[in-house]
Amino acid sequence: MGLFDRIKKSLFGVKEETEEKDKVVKEKEAEQPEATSVDEENEQAETVAENHEQLLNENTTSETNDISTEKETEDATQSTNEPEVIEANKEVEEADTGEENEPNSEEQQEKTSNETELYEKGLAKTNQGFGARLNAFFAKFRSVDEDFFDDLEELLIESDVGYETAEELTEQLRDEAKLQNAKSRDDLKRVIVQKLVDLYDQNGNEDDEKLIYHAEEHPNIYLFVGVNGAGKTTTIGKLAKRFNDQGKKVILAAADTFRAGAVEQLVEWGRRVGVTVVTGAEKADPASVVYDATKKAIEEQADYLLVDTAGRLQNKKNLMMELEKIERTIQKLAPNEPTETLLVLDGSTGQNALLQAKDFDKTTKLTGLVLTKIDGSSKGGVVLAIRNEMKLPVKLVGLGEKPEDLADFDAANYAIGLFRGLV
Repeated sequence: MGLFDRIKKSLFGVKEETEEKDKVVKEKEAEQPEATSVDEENEQAETVAENHEQLLNENTTSETNDISTEKETEDATQSTNEPEVIEANKEVEEADTGEENEPNSEEQQEKTSNETELYEKGLAKTNQGFGARLNAFFAKFRSVDEDFFDDLEELLIESDVGYETAEELTEQLRDEAKLQNAKSRDDLKRVIVQKLVDLYDQNGNEDDEKLIYHAEEHPNIYLFVGVNGAGKTTTIGKLAKRFNDQGKKVILAAADTFRAGAVEQLVEWGRRVGVTVVTGAEKADPASVVYDATKKAIEEQADYLLVDTAGRLQNKKNLMMELEKIERTIQKLAPNEPTETLLVLDGSTGQNALLQAKDFDKTTKLTGLVLTKIDGSSKGGVVLAIRNEMKLPVKLVGLGEKPEDLADFDAANYAIGLFRGLV
C-alpha cells in the first residue's frame, strides 16, 4: 500500500465518508417500491392479523402440554451437570483474565495518536507557511492553463521544494490534472498533495527511514556530521538519552575539538543522561579521540558509540579530509563500521540544507539525514527536495526542544502535519 493510501483517510476521510453515505442513501431511495393503494394495505393488514391469531392459539396449547416435561428435564440437567457448569464458568473467568493480560490495543492507539499530535504541533509553523501560500494561490485561481502551472512551479520553489523537484512535479501535475479531469479548487489541491506525497514514497520505503541497529555487533557506531549550528551535539545528547532509557549501553565521543565549548557541551549531556563521554586534550586530533572512544566501546561491549565531529563550513577542504581520516580510524578497529553516517541539517535553512547534503555526500557516504529545528521553520518542503534529488532518507526530525521531541521520521505523520487543513 502506498504512502498516500495510508494517509488519505486522515486528510480526506471525512469528506469521502460523507460522499459515500449520500450515495448509499440515494441508492436506497431509488430501490424503494412504489406506494400501494389504501385497499391493498387494509387487505394485507387483515391477513397478518388472522395469521397471528392462529399462531397464538397453537402456541398456547403447546406450552400447556410441555410444562411438566420441561420442568423434569431442567431438574435432571441441574443435578447431573452441575460440576460441568461450575467448570465452564471457571474457564470463562480464566479466559477473561487472559484477555486482560494481552497487549492493550488502546495503549497502542494512544501512542500512535500522541506521535501524530507531536508531528502536527511541531509542523504547525511549516503547515501555516506552506498552507498560506497555497491557499493564496488558489484564491486567485481562474482556470487551469499554462499560467496556472507556471505560478504553481514558482510557489513550490518558494516553499523550498527546489527548482529541479518543482519542475518535475509541475510536469507530472499537468498530466495528472488532465487524467483525473481536475478542474475545481478541491480537486486540484488533492492532486497536488497526492503527487507531493507520491514523490517521497516512490524514492524509498519505510525501512529506509529506520535507524539501523545490529544486535550481534558491538558497538553500533553512529557518525554525526554537519556544519556548526545545525544541532549535532544536541541531537547526540537527545539520542543518547533515548538509548540509555531503553537499557542500552552508550558511549559518546567528543571529537569536535575545534569549536569552543563543543566538548564541554557534550560532557554536560553525558552527565545529565548518565553515559560515558570520551574526550581528549584541548585542540586534540579528532581522529585520536575517535580511536580511544572506539577502542573503549569495543572493550566494554557497548551497544552504541555516538561520535560528534567538527562542523566548520562544508566547503573547507581540511574539514572533509578530517572526516575521511575519522572514518579510516573507525574502520581500523571495526571494519564494518560506522553503521550510520548521519548528516544533521538545520531545517530552517531551506535550500542551503540541500547544498550541504550534496557536498557532504561527496566525501562521506551518508546513510541518512537528521532535520532539526523543524518546529521553528516554514520550510518543510526541503524534505521532498532531498528525497527526490539525493534519494537519501530522513531518519530523525527535531520537532521541539525536549529530548522526546527528537522523533523517528514518519513519512505519513509528516505528510499529515504538513498538509493538514489544506484540503
